[in-house]
Amino acid sequence: MNAAAPANRHTPPPWTIVCGGFHRDGGMDRANGELARYLAESGAQVHLAAYRVDEEFAALPNVHVYLAERPAGSFFLARRRLARLGREVASRVLAENPAARVAVNGTNCAWRDINWIHYVHGAWRGGAAGPRWFRIKNRISRARDVSLERRLLPRARILIANSERTRRDLIECRGVAPERVRTVYLGCGPEWRAVTAERRAAARAALQAPIDGDLVAFVGAFGHDQRKGFDTLWAAWRELARDPSWNATLIAAGGGRGLERWRATVAQSGLADRVRILGFTREVPEVIAAADLLVSPVRYESYGLNVHEALCAGVPAIVSRAAGVAERYPAELEDLLLPDPDDSEDLAARLLRWRSRREILTRQAAALGARLRAYTWRDMAAAFVTAVTTAPAGAIGSESAIRFDRASTQ
Repeated sequence: MNAAAPANRHTPPPWTIVCGGFHRDGGMDRANGELARYLAESGAQVHLAAYRVDEEFAALPNVHVYLAERPAGSFFLARRRLARLGREVASRVLAENPAARVAVNGTNCAWRDINWIHYVHGAWRGGAAGPRWFRIKNRISRARDVSLERRLLPRARILIANSERTRRDLIECRGVAPERVRTVYLGCGPEWRAVTAERRAAARAALQAPIDGDLVAFVGAFGHDQRKGFDTLWAAWRELARDPSWNATLIAAGGGRGLERWRATVAQSGLADRVRILGFTREVPEVIAAADLLVSPVRYESYGLNVHEALCAGVPAIVSRAAGVAERYPAELEDLLLPDPDDSEDLAARLLRWRSRREILTRQAAALGARLRAYTWRDMAAAFVTAVTTAPAGAIGSESAIRFDRASTQ
């Protein structure tokens, strides 16, 4: 816990934020951290309840950290611990200052104030492969999330969606009143800037990638649920590789339970010299800087920060039309939007068209990237606070109704 700033009548009310993490290894976790940074730098006392808070955010002035332990490193087993910890912290802060605000992510904690939605479990209906024990655990976990979403989300005072796609899912799939949902897009950090030729060459050297020739990147988890769509990209790549003129290299970054299975598949395919699966890495900026194109054929994506960051770097990105980030694409980049994430033939055709139109698509993507870079993480956090403070008062019950419902998470 860091020293608190002296209180005065201009000090903003304290905040409690309950979520999985505050760090740079995930899109929602980075966004949570940047909101905490903005609030702390504005002078508010900020209480973070999570599984993980990196020092970058924990060391900020006015920040107080509370960690929920994960038995055997399992998020599945630790969920009740985080929910309980979040309720305890929020209730204590609120008792000290009735003007305090409480923000939670999704179903992490039951509280009737602010819910920042990065993912709608009921909007993704895909199943999971893998061992039987994993499929059973996945079904139990998803059923619990979907049930909690139905009960908790419509009761929040205000919901912040990370895209219009997410906003529609909340209204249509979860029955949330439209007037209680605001859209606030994710921001961009200063590390994302247009990639120069020198930067690209250095990134390729660091990754031991070919200096010459096209390099296509994939960034996403290799989960058993195939949500990120690497299987579609792989099918398209195998089809393209039949033509000797297709000499591009594919580099894939991401962890997940399906990682070793995909590494074995690539090794047995005879394409290992043109396809590299890096596994989990914190060097995603290097992967994107090295690439000529990012491909993200996701089956469900509430936003898509990897695509956003690639565009900020001036790298074109093919992404599923249903992903939230696709809303940001102008009409001239229409051919980079994949209508059906299961259609590998269409993806292969779009890859070929990208190669034939690479220069113009790169220029158009760079123009979009410049617009995205202009909207920073600080801008996002300011928009979040504005959306919260301008929401109609008493949307749920009376003003005193900012309280939790213990029964909803038992």
